[in-house]
Amino acid sequence: MHDESEEKKKTPHNNENRQIEKALLCEENNAVESWRIFKIMAEFVSGFEVLRRYDLAVTFFGSARSELGDRIYEHTTELAYKLSKSGFTVITGGGGGVMEAANIGATKNAGSNSVGLNIKLPKEQILNKYVTDSEGFHYFFTRKVMLAFASEVYVFMPGGFGTLDELFELVTLIQTKKIKRLPIILFGRDHWEPLISWVEKELYSHLHAVDKEDMEIYHLVDSVEEAYDVIMELTEGARKKIGGRRRQTGTE
Repeated sequence: MHDESEEKKKTPHNNENRQIEKALLCEENNAVESWRIFKIMAEFVSGFEVLRRYDLAVTFFGSARSELGDRIYEHTTELAYKLSKSGFTVITGGGGGVMEAANIGATKNAGSNSVGLNIKLPKEQILNKYVTDSEGFHYFFTRKVMLAFASEVYVFMPGGFGTLDELFELVTLIQTKKIKRLPIILFGRDHWEPLISWVEKELYSHLHAVDKEDMEIYHLVDSVEEAYDVIMELTEGARKKIGGRRRQTGTE
């Protein structure tokens, strides 16, 4: 008599399932996963240790493909320079493009802090040479947490998918009150206005998926001077608080 159950056991699909189950139960694999948890924890610890060194900070996001001489690059350098002169530590992802431009701006002001939170990739992102302090991360998500908890203000220059990912991550964290309300600056009207208009028309008016106050989380600016003025206004309370703490500890 033909046994169908025995036949099923011989199919390639079932053999593959058994191999997967065996791999999942393998003690060696479980040990690797356990050690990976410790590596993740270590990245969080070392990342927060770096951030603790700096109290007043601004984080820049934007395209890694921006190059020296283009308008975005030059504006980023100028704004980072002005903010560093006002006592801000400049923090970036440590790579090229907008990240490099912001770190250059900080180093133009002697004695300013220029920090890079870099991602370790086999062939791509190399830490730029304009940082005075840095930390490298193996995991994207640990680096992302560091960038999200790094500063008193976040500046978004024009960029691609990575920039949009970081923007919506921060907006969501603020909207859901997972982090305190911090200024988010969108630099470049031509670049950001179509996105803002889509949010207002589709997400707010049409779908009712966001509230009116959610659209007040970010601020659109169109020049270095405007960006600087808005940042100084929105961070006035934080700067006074940090200044008082510096005076008390003698670190001003």
